[in-house]
Amino acid sequence: MNKNIKFNIIVLILLGSSNAFSQQLPQFTQYMFNTISINPAYAGSRETLSIVGLHRSQWAGLDGAPTTQTLSIHSPLKNKKIGLGLSFINDELGFENFSYVYADFSYTIDLGEATKLAFGLKGGFTSYSIDQELRGAESNDPAISNIEDQWNPNFGMGLFLHSNRWYVGLSAPRILNNDYNGSENYGALERVGYYFTGGVVVDINTDIKFKPSFLIKMTNGAPLSYDLSGNFIFNEKLWLGAAYRFNESAGAFGAIAAFQVSKQLRIGYAYENPVSDIRPFSNGTHEVLLLFELVKSKRVKSPRYF
Repeated sequence: MNKNIKFNIIVLILLGSSNAFSQQLPQFTQYMFNTISINPAYAGSRETLSIVGLHRSQWAGLDGAPTTQTLSIHSPLKNKKIGLGLSFINDELGFENFSYVYADFSYTIDLGEATKLAFGLKGGFTSYSIDQELRGAESNDPAISNIEDQWNPNFGMGLFLHSNRWYVGLSAPRILNNDYNGSENYGALERVGYYFTGGVVVDINTDIKFKPSFLIKMTNGAPLSYDLSGNFIFNEKLWLGAAYRFNESAGAFGAIAAFQVSKQLRIGYAYENPVSDIRPFSNGTHEVLLLFELVKSKRVKSPRYF
């Protein structure tokens, strides 16, 4: 069967299903560089203005496969205990589209000379829509015809405990259970998701460091998901590593590379290969990341690994 036809049939089955569909936040291979998207307590933690842009093409080669774009900006204020951020996520899957626009606030307290604990709040709006082409083609389907473009408010919170060598975070970026349709035949639901993250940097020698990290994601109505990664850092310039994601039904292997072009700019790329039934129909997942920071000569006493 043609892979494009096969994927569109899968999407149509999901849309016409009598079971509710539980929407999760997008997943990223380079989650360790995009923490602000899931944890508001991260805002301002890099001690400077930080801008992150990311594009993810999942299951490349399939017509209607998921694509995600994110853009976030965050910075500490003059009172460095307070951080502010703003993020936008656009997530498309087949004929479905979710857009997220959220603001972040964090407050940090010093627990010791190098250890800090930040509390964060996130608030904003989520938009859900169905492609007009599908709505017109399936206008007689009550599971689809009643779905309208709409924006619904939501909020989240998080904790971020860190030093310049390790971190752990716990967050729930969306707390309200929003039903975007209200139909008994089809429900697009934004459910509560919990994220537990962590990482550490270990010196191998004066030029090489090793940075393992993890992300555990739990969403009501979805299987528990685990992301594990490890990156080697060479001369504070080149990052090379691998990643593995798995849950009870699927998994994926990935490779990560990043290069610190200058003090202000880092470029990252990740490739991911699925371990599931969709593997024969996909050319893998590609992810490109740009990190820009307004670095001043006196602002940071040590490199920021998180």
